[in-house]
Amino acid sequence: MSWRPVAAVLLLALARSLPAADIEVLALFGERAMLRVDGVKHLLRVGESTPEGIRLLATDTAGALLRIDGREQRVPLGARARAVGGAGAAAAGGAEVVVWRDTHGMFRTVGSINGMPVDLLVDTGATFVTLSAVQARRLGIDFRVEGERGRVMTASRPELAYRVRLDRVRLGGIELRNVSAVVLDGPNPPLTLLGMSFLRRLQMENDGERLVLRRRY
Repeated sequence: MSWRPVAAVLLLALARSLPAADIEVLALFGERAMLRVDGVKHLLRVGESTPEGIRLLATDTAGALLRIDGREQRVPLGARARAVGGAGAAAAGGAEVVVWRDTHGMFRTVGSINGMPVDLLVDTGATFVTLSAVQARRLGIDFRVEGERGRVMTASRPELAYRVRLDRVRLGGIELRNVSAVVLDGPNPPLTLLGMSFLRRLQMENDGERLVLRRRY
């Protein structure tokens, strides 16, 4: 028997045996970040890795860019991520995303809209994916020209809004196309709300501390 099939079987077995790691960004200090991995704190400089193989790629004032399971993932300050371990698990997990509750009790994560990175707040109370005018402009969405003008009721009052269609919304390995969204004509919301126009097309499982999203087949 060739060594290649044997090596592949051994690597697959190793990937399945690796435990999941709970990762949290606790603090940011210039080009350093304090991570907590399964309860153990690690102070890393850019380019350094934890014993579990989680590498710090970059930092900014809002979060850290990490390489987890061989993939780049931006984790906001105070938010959590999950490493499932091994290349086999990463390949198998493309249709499932886990979002962990942060220290403020919110399900915050990072995804992309039309190929550009966006900080997201999962909000099952929002009917649509909801962006501020500032965020829409950053993403190149000409909502005043392309959008349908109207008004929506926010938590505090009615707001002028424009209904638009997003070509692509991606969260981890899940990408949906032609997603309905609204752009509020102002600086709010500070984070883009991942509302039900995206979420209702997925299966959701909430156990209190984590939200599991799966693509519907």
